[in-house]
Amino acid sequence: MTLNYIKGEKVRLSDYYDEKWLQKKIEDDPSLLGLGDLSVIARERKQSSGGRVDFLLNDPERDKRYEVEVQLGPTDESHIIRTIEYWDIESRRFPSKEHIAVIVAEDITNRFFNVIYLMNKSIPIIAIQLNAIKIDDKIVLNFTKVLDTYEEPEEEDAGGEPVDRNYWENKSNLISIKVMDEVISITKEACEDQRVTYNKFHVALGTQKRNFAWFHLRKKEYCYIEIRVGNGNIDKAKAILEGAGISFNNAEDDLFTFQLQASVLQKNKEELWKLFQNACQAYK
Repeated sequence: MTLNYIKGEKVRLSDYYDEKWLQKKIEDDPSLLGLGDLSVIARERKQSSGGRVDFLLNDPERDKRYEVEVQLGPTDESHIIRTIEYWDIESRRFPSKEHIAVIVAEDITNRFFNVIYLMNKSIPIIAIQLNAIKIDDKIVLNFTKVLDTYEEPEEEDAGGEPVDRNYWENKSNLISIKVMDEVISITKEACEDQRVTYNKFHVALGTQKRNFAWFHLRKKEYCYIEIRVGNGNIDKAKAILEGAGISFNNAEDDLFTFQLQASVLQKNKEELWKLFQNACQAYK
């Protein structure tokens, strides 16, 4: 099937609608946020501090709750403070649940992105940027996750004592292992001398000289990956991951960290092969 191209115009949603309108759209379909198949526990839930959290969303499969604050226009200090405050209140109210703070805004400037990123290392917080696209007399809402929850990467040398594959098969979700195996398989052509090392804290992939990727197998249906791509491949790596719709952290030189689901890998296998091929070539 051939798709027809229509040029859209990026606009400020606040020029056409107010925040109540946007809240209603999210309430009707929380999947717009790109956080999964969530249910709405409450909209504008009153807090003990006197404020109201825009949304309290629930993911029953993963037993997670999301405290979501929505703002038209650019984010600011008060938006960030409210989000963290409501996250803290709900976390203390229901301590048995995993809670994640979510900031949604039309514009997250570098200044506030850096602030949120620093907080992200101690508070589970996600930043989502809303882009409104006008096409004729219609408007399209596109929510893009610009910062995902932070997972502390392991040090390269902190692999722990050697283990065998059975150790990880008994400890992890089989889909997480399948993702790792698929990556190792598609990388083999570029890395003929590849070496896979099973350790207590991760599984390392490298050449005979040096490791360049580390797989952190999970009990959930994804694999958390660290990869060093080489200083000459940083921009290429960003383009590949962004093109695949994968949220990533790149806080240290050429080191990228991200979650990889099996479905995302299958859809972007050729591009991700280039990512690992470049890393292998850089660290031969």
